[in-house]
Amino acid sequence: MKIDILTIFPEFFKEVFDFGIIRRAKLANIVDLNVHDIREFTTDKHRMTDDRPFGGGDGMVLKPEPIFAAIEKLVGTSDRENYPSGTKVILLSPQGRVFKQAVAREFAEEATHLVLICGRYEGVDERVNETLVTDEISIGDYVLSGGEPAAVVLTDAVVRLLPDALGSDTSAENDSFSDGLLDCPHYTRPAEFRGMKVPEVLLNGNHAEIEKWRKGKALEKTTAIRKDLLGANGECE
Repeated sequence: MKIDILTIFPEFFKEVFDFGIIRRAKLANIVDLNVHDIREFTTDKHRMTDDRPFGGGDGMVLKPEPIFAAIEKLVGTSDRENYPSGTKVILLSPQGRVFKQAVAREFAEEATHLVLICGRYEGVDERVNETLVTDEISIGDYVLSGGEPAAVVLTDAVVRLLPDALGSDTSAENDSFSDGLLDCPHYTRPAEFRGMKVPEVLLNGNHAEIEKWRKGKALEKTTAIRKDLLGANGECE
């Protein structure tokens, strides 16, 4: 997969992708990850990326020209109807559909090229959304100073779902939300620590009983913490 990030603060990403799973995925050529300064696509001597909003109001709005130029260079066209197959241009903003595990899996399975546009200030000129953007994504019902943190979240969530990124075929399948429930509790050595013992079922080697216990605990935890994930009958939606 190829991921291109458009931002006016490329320094934000200077080291954030140089650790853990994303670093390993880059080294293994599972993902080709690049960060681009939107200013590189301006044509005026002041390298302007934002301007005052028409109609008045507070703040500034990111201009359309450099973003259109960036998409034309990275994708080959500014007409989303003619994007290459597997291309998704994503605007990160509070107005988008909420990013969830199912959305991360959708991108991991369906996309070969993600272009992430990091919003800033009062937002992005609406012509960008109307013409270039295939998906508008929010990572939650709150407002950030810009789309850069959201780009990190989306990238991490998607990359770890790519084939071979985790080094195990089942690791991602057992994550929270993968089956609609939160993850079950986990334990490791020692079997007893300061009087607190690991549940006996995890020590007996009976995998059927262990799996039943894990599913029960996952349902119990989801019911207690995130009941909104369950349907009216108490089952995952």
